[in-house]
Amino acid sequence: MRCVNSIVKKIEALSVAIGKTGSLILPILIITILINVILRYVFNIGLVELEEVQWHLNAIVVMSCLAYTYQVDEHIRVDIFHCRFSPKRRAWVEILGILFLFFPYIILVSWHAWEMASYSWSLREGSPMPSGLPARYLIKGFMALGLSLLALQGVAILLHNVAFLIQPNSTSTPSTPVNKGTHHE
Repeated sequence: MRCVNSIVKKIEALSVAIGKTGSLILPILIITILINVILRYVFNIGLVELEEVQWHLNAIVVMSCLAYTYQVDEHIRVDIFHCRFSPKRRAWVEILGILFLFFPYIILVSWHAWEMASYSWSLREGSPMPSGLPARYLIKGFMALGLSLLALQGVAILLHNVAFLIQPNSTSTPSTPVNKGTHHE
């Protein structure tokens, strides 16, 4: 069980580090949006490259924070039922949800994201707009990485819940985080 807990902690630490690092981009994104709005609506100047920077920064923030959001249990779930379940039932629901809903979806989407990033890389794809940003393949690669990290975080949550069912006293209660309120540092 120590080995499983060690793996879970390493994956969670990676999710936290990448999520917190990605969140540092938010002030830059906000400034970019403000500049874009002011230029467009005050000075009637539209800059394609500024819009694309905004989209790219948004993608980086979202993709880098997906796994962290899942790890700290801030994702969407049907809490009206979930909060009424016993810890064991929550663990079973989480395990079944991961195995039959989360993994099939995230593996399929990640696979296609890596294919798109690879194809984009082979073309050295840039913006279709003449004044747009080059190297669009980098942002597509970042999106594939973010989805892959989310899948890895799913593995950690699956392992955490299985460990709880095997030895309920050796690990914290599943789906009530380790996570909520105690956000890992």
